[in-house]
Amino acid sequence: MSAAVTSSAARRAGAVALESLPERAGIIRAAAGIGLYAGAFGLTFGAVAATSGLSVSQAVAMSAVMFTGASQFALVGILAAGGAPLAGLSAALLLGLRNAFYGVPVTRILGPRGLRRLWTAHFVIDETTAMAVAQPTPRAGRFAFWATGVTLYVLWNVGTIAGALVGGGIDTSALGLDAAAPAIFLALLWPQLSDDRARATALGAVVVTLGLVRFVPAGVPIVAAAGVAIVAGLLPTRPRRGPEVRER
Repeated sequence: MSAAVTSSAARRAGAVALESLPERAGIIRAAAGIGLYAGAFGLTFGAVAATSGLSVSQAVAMSAVMFTGASQFALVGILAAGGAPLAGLSAALLLGLRNAFYGVPVTRILGPRGLRRLWTAHFVIDETTAMAVAQPTPRAGRFAFWATGVTLYVLWNVGTIAGALVGGGIDTSALGLDAAAPAIFLALLWPQLSDDRARATALGAVVVTLGLVRFVPAGVPIVAAAGVAIVAGLLPTRPRRGPEVRER
């Protein structure tokens, strides 16, 4: 009896806390918008996977287990071009490696413990990380992470099923979906470039990426750009000088 009362009170407290979150409506709108894009892009992936020789069940299993669009497209793209499965897996792993770096800021915001770390890690992708770190408070960041993650996961997998059943005939470039992902990520990242250090880090990452993209395998430029951010984070921060006080 007491356990049931305690559980009911905890649920009511959680609902009140959620309603009092000022950023809630904006986060839901943003997550819904990104989710619609994910569903359309998942449709494209399912079609590409089907035309590359994967069955419907294989395409769906890949989206459910991997849940990282860039890596999935790299894998099926190499398979569709007649490449070896090992080469496809290598490219997918290189692209997916960037998600490991995202774990640092996400862990600070969510603070998962024990087995919850494994469950949380499955949802650490570009969009969920960007949404979480863009929020003004940790509570809003946690809500943004899960709202975005669950929405994207559901619609990405629904889109994959539909695309795999269609089996082709979807032109990503014609629909503009190939530019949608970087555009959304840039829009989420832009508010974070509020100081000289952040802008310098972003500029350095862009220079490294553009310098490598034509000469190294897919995924390497992204990992190298993440290395720029790590180095910048390890550098000491200059203390801000306060206003000087003159002695009278």
